[in-house]
Amino acid sequence: MADPITMDRAQVEAHGRLIEQMRRILGADICAVFGDPAAVEIMLNDDGRVLVERHGQGITHLTDLSASKALNLLALMADFRGTTVTRDKPIVEGAMPDEFLRARFAGAIPPLMPRPTFSIRLPARKIYTLEDYRNNAIITGEQYDKIIEAVENRKNILVSGGAGSGKTTLLNAVSDTIACRAGLDQRIVIIEDTREIVCNAPNTVQMLTDADTDIDMTRLLKLTLRYRPDRIFVGEVRDGAALALLKAWNTGHPGGLATLHANSTQAALTRLDQLCQEAGVPSQMPLIHEAVDVIIQIARDASVPAGRRITDILFMDKQD
Repeated sequence: MADPITMDRAQVEAHGRLIEQMRRILGADICAVFGDPAAVEIMLNDDGRVLVERHGQGITHLTDLSASKALNLLALMADFRGTTVTRDKPIVEGAMPDEFLRARFAGAIPPLMPRPTFSIRLPARKIYTLEDYRNNAIITGEQYDKIIEAVENRKNILVSGGAGSGKTTLLNAVSDTIACRAGLDQRIVIIEDTREIVCNAPNTVQMLTDADTDIDMTRLLKLTLRYRPDRIFVGEVRDGAALALLKAWNTGHPGGLATLHANSTQAALTRLDQLCQEAGVPSQMPLIHEAVDVIIQIARDASVPAGRRITDILFMDKQD
């Protein structure tokens, strides 16, 4: 049997080689983006163009990456995730190594598309505050006041929007507002698939799902209730875990945050109900109306300099 210390050393060396290979494939220009606090996403299209999205600057062409290099990168990511990428298993997903900020990686190879492609969602390194949103005309002064009031009154807030609309960045702005007001008496528990939510409150616990051990969001939400939460934050709500979240929010844990894919505030209600039904229950509209207090809709908008805008804020009528 191998010496455990030798095994550990070998694993460290193997990891170091993997990181170095990934850096060589990506090149200096792409690697530098990981150190840019304004960068949001790195995207490789099937034409070989690497695009970068930055806050307030939109999407720009950074460089090109050959199909062979892209394929090698996906193979390295698959190896890091303990899997393989082949024609029969053409998708690679998951968090990147710590050296790449545990950024959220999603990539695929032919036959799903003509050439290998990927998208890397970078975690927040700079918090854009609600004041920044107001100063950049993403929200109006009236919307700003309403969100601040909702935070101070411990309302459960759902941030909805389309893909790439900036839901998590907005949630982090609201989270920052909460953190500035929360003391040790407000225990915040955060649940995510990949670490994207930033909360600098003094009494915070962060939990991550784990596909390898089948620890999903529903399981963590049940665990959360044993961690004495005052507020519960959840990354993107995608499946039947929506039901567990609503029950948690509705049992003495006001002031929570979550994000959801939807094209309007009304569509967010419908989608939330559909996700609850994935847990094998009938429509949960009464529970949704009871548990959710505010829905904030954010959307891309090329007519404003920041490229995004809060299009609607829906306050639930609790008398319905």
